[in-house]
Amino acid sequence: MHKILIALTAALSLSAFAQTPAAPSTCEAQAAEQKLAGAAKTSFLKKCEREAAAANPDAAKEACEKTASEKKLAGAARNSFVTKCVKDAGAAK
Repeated sequence: MHKILIALTAALSLSAFAQTPAAPSTCEAQAAEQKLAGAAKTSFLKKCEREAAAANPDAAKEACEKTASEKKLAGAARNSFVTKCVKDAGAAK
């Protein structure tokens, strides 16, 4: 499991250098590097995560699942939220 996480982390790091859309954790790092706060940070994170989701549909589902967990959604509400979230991420292309 650790090898997979290390490989994933390395791949995400390389994607940041290649100027490709980044994963949510990389978006957070980029926001920190740019010293963004408040509304500017929120706006940047939404745009960054939307671009990452458009580039990688699996990442979109993972991000939506994470958001659903943060909102403590369960059952049908969770499924509905995740489905709509992934659909919205795909429409952002």
